[in-house]
Amino acid sequence: MSAFILAIDQGTTSSRAIVFDRDGVAVGQAQKEFRQHFPHDGWVEHDAQEIWNDCLALCRQALRNAQVEADQLAAIGITNQRETTVLWDRATGEPVARAIVWQDRRTADYCQRLKQEGHEDLVRERSGLLLDPYFSATKLAWLLEHVDGARRRAEAGELAFGTIDCWLLWKLTDGRVHATDATNASRTLLFNIHGQHWDEDLLRLFDIPASLLPEVRDSAGEFGRTDPRVLGAAVPVTGIAGDQQAALVGQACFQPGMVKSTYGTGCFMVMNTGAAVHSDNRLLTTVAYRLNGETTYALEGSIFVAGAAIQWLRDGLNLITHASETEALARRVGSAGGVYLVPAFTGLGAPWWDPHARGALLGLTRDTGIAEVVTAGLEAVCYQSRDLLEAMAADCAQRPTTLRVDGGMVVNNWLGQTLADVLGVRVDRPRVTETTALGAAYLAGLGCGLFRDLDEIAEHWQPDRAFEPSLEEGERERRYRGWREAVQRVCSDNRQ
Repeated sequence: MSAFILAIDQGTTSSRAIVFDRDGVAVGQAQKEFRQHFPHDGWVEHDAQEIWNDCLALCRQALRNAQVEADQLAAIGITNQRETTVLWDRATGEPVARAIVWQDRRTADYCQRLKQEGHEDLVRERSGLLLDPYFSATKLAWLLEHVDGARRRAEAGELAFGTIDCWLLWKLTDGRVHATDATNASRTLLFNIHGQHWDEDLLRLFDIPASLLPEVRDSAGEFGRTDPRVLGAAVPVTGIAGDQQAALVGQACFQPGMVKSTYGTGCFMVMNTGAAVHSDNRLLTTVAYRLNGETTYALEGSIFVAGAAIQWLRDGLNLITHASETEALARRVGSAGGVYLVPAFTGLGAPWWDPHARGALLGLTRDTGIAEVVTAGLEAVCYQSRDLLEAMAADCAQRPTTLRVDGGMVVNNWLGQTLADVLGVRVDRPRVTETTALGAAYLAGLGCGLFRDLDEIAEHWQPDRAFEPSLEEGERERRYRGWREAVQRVCSDNRQ
């Protein structure tokens, strides 16, 4: 069997394709940013056709860069931005509207109305999620109501819904396969995570025709084969997982209590809990992965803006020209000096869940300069991470002692050390920080028989650097109190 796997990592601001060998080493890759659409305040959209075109070109480029032919691939794995909602024509394979991105807030009032009507307990019980515009169901309901003819065509069976993984699988197989995996299904608000099926009561609540929905499968196993015209050979797609679950796999967090946090556009902290754990602290109960019909669960906290705050400092305020400059600026000043950036540009995620909150820069003095503001942007990532870790510790009655981190931001050593200082736990960075794509490759390898089990995958994980807490506890708590006060200032109801 060939030992090469092609991973498609379709993110919020860029798409990439990476060819891995059996040891998890990237031998060829390609990446491209794509356009973000902001038609109204709080709205975020993507062109799904552009995403497909980019992914196809990137797959071909990655294979060329790796000097690997398509017929040398053992399998393809897909990982994706979750919750982003695509609605397309089954006959033509064309989207009927731009995709509504997970960050989009247009259905905030709809969610609030459903809460006031008393539906959130049902939603949480069945899906493990909260009533928030973050998830797919209200986005899909919006498309059905606002795209001309969409509801009529959906009820006639002419349209298909999917998250980005499902859309890419459809295109890769030339429309032969309409399927998703359990991790992506668990992010829609429509999936019963305990029974592992689309939930009739939730479909009725959101008025979603069942004919729109894809088949839900395990995260590893054959989903279908690519049309030979796509890459030049019929390659099996044998692994699919949402980006954060893929990163959990890439970080080999296979034992209950293990935690990883991915720092990209947003920040997502996921704890493997084994069995499903109900959160009393407004975290999400979600599917970590489903293998051989057996479901492993996780608790997840979602931060909507992490790296996106640095992107805003670069592109919106022009304070820096490249994200790599942030480390030197932060080292120069040591800390933000009491300045807090609360990046609630699209509301606040866990554990606040306030879609109406808006960002703020607090604690400014005459001495505040670019370095302090940039450092505040980095520190905001750390403080938000602590919010999540505290909630997980409360839900599980024990505090994790180690956090495995990955994503583009963690190449910044100052950020790694500050994370350890703010959280008060050891932070481990692996040799491969792009663990989302690696997790997709591992799942594909598991699905095609390249790996025998999770234990074999875990043997591949290797540390690059560990960051130990060095900040005095009193100072750690003082800074964190300042953060909590800053967040209270931006919450729409000024909650404590």
